[in-house]
Amino acid sequence: MKKIVYGLCALVLVFVLLRCCAKTTDSVAAVAEISKYGNLILDMTGAELFDQGYEHGDILEVTVGDQVWEIPLCSNYSDVDNGMAVLRATSAEDVLVLAINMGDFATTAGIATKVKIEEEPGYRWDYLMQPPVQVEFTLKQEDGYREQWLIHQLVRTNERGDYSHLSDEAFANFRVVDTTGMGENKLYRSSSPINPDISRNIYADKAAKDAGIKTIINLADASNTYENTEDFYYQTCQVTYLNLGMDFVSEDATASLARGMRFIIDGEAPYLLHCNEGKDRAGFVSALLECLMGATIDEVVEDYMETYMNYYGVEEGSEKYEAVVNSNIIQTLNSHFKVKDVYQADLVAEAEAFLMEDLGLSADEVSVLKEKLGGGMSH
Repeated sequence: MKKIVYGLCALVLVFVLLRCCAKTTDSVAAVAEISKYGNLILDMTGAELFDQGYEHGDILEVTVGDQVWEIPLCSNYSDVDNGMAVLRATSAEDVLVLAINMGDFATTAGIATKVKIEEEPGYRWDYLMQPPVQVEFTLKQEDGYREQWLIHQLVRTNERGDYSHLSDEAFANFRVVDTTGMGENKLYRSSSPINPDISRNIYADKAAKDAGIKTIINLADASNTYENTEDFYYQTCQVTYLNLGMDFVSEDATASLARGMRFIIDGEAPYLLHCNEGKDRAGFVSALLECLMGATIDEVVEDYMETYMNYYGVEEGSEKYEAVVNSNIIQTLNSHFKVKDVYQADLVAEAEAFLMEDLGLSADEVSVLKEKLGGGMSH
C-alpha cells in the first residue's frame, strides 16, 4: 500500500514539475504582420501558448527586438487600462496579438515606421517593418494579473428586463446601510437618482421618495445639470454636489469629502450617498462611514459586494467575488487607512484617523457625525 501511495505522490510531483517547467520555458514567435492600429499579429496561436500551461491573468516577460516588457495575457484589449500593453488571446484557435490599449505597439516598440501611402482617392497609413522580428515569452508572474482580468470580465446591461429577478430598488442599487452601529434607516446608498445614463435614475428617485430621504450627498456631479428632473423627488431634498474624483486622498478630493461629512453633520436624516453607479465612490464613502460606526470588515465587504451582485450577478464564494473583494475594497481600505491588513485593524480608530488627519475634521466634528448616523428611528 505504501508503495502505491509513494508512486502516486511521485506522479503528482512529476506532473507539477512538468507544468511549472512548461510555463517557464521560453516561447518564440515571429511578427507575421502589423495591423492598421499598430498591433503585432504573431504567427502563434493561443492554443500553442495555452498548451505550455499559460493562462489568462499570467504576466509574461515579453522581449520584442531589444526591448523587454512585462505584459499580462488577456482575452480583450480593454482588459487593461488605456496605454497599457496586452498580449491578447481570445480563443485557442486565434493568433496572438501584442497591442497597447488605445495605442500603437509597433512604433512604441520601435520595430516599425508608420508611413503615409498615397492612393486614389485619398491615402492610407501603413507600417514599414524592420527585417523579421522575433518575440520571446517567459513567465514572469503566474496569476499576477488574474484578479484584474477577472474583474474586466464582469458584464452588465442597462435594461430593466434583464434584471427581472431583482426588485426596482436592487436594480437601482438602492439600499439602506444597516451594518453594526449604524442607526436604523439613517443612511442609504444608491446609483444616481438624476443621471439617466444607466437607465436607473427613475427607480432610484422613487426609492429615495419611499425612504423619505431628506439629505443627499451627490459624490459624482458638480451641480445638477441634467434635464427633465424638475419634478423629481430629488429636488425636494437638501443636496450637496461634491464632484469627487477617484483619487480619494488628492487635495481636491479630501476637501470635497470633508465638505460632504460636514453636510451630514448639518443635515437631517435619512441621508443618501450616491455617485453614478453607486459602486466606487459611494462604495468607498459607505465603507468609511460603516467602519466609523463600528462595522466589522465582513459586514463592510458584504455591503460592498451587494452592488456587484446587483449589477453583475457575482456569486458569493466565486473566484470573481474574491477578486473584486481583494482588488477593490480591501486594497482601497488598506491604502487609505495606511495598514497592511485591514482584517487585523481597529476600523473605528482608522476611520476616525482618516477623517481627522486626511480630511481635517476636528474630534468634535467626528463625534457629532457619529451621533447623527447612530441612534434609533429617524422617520
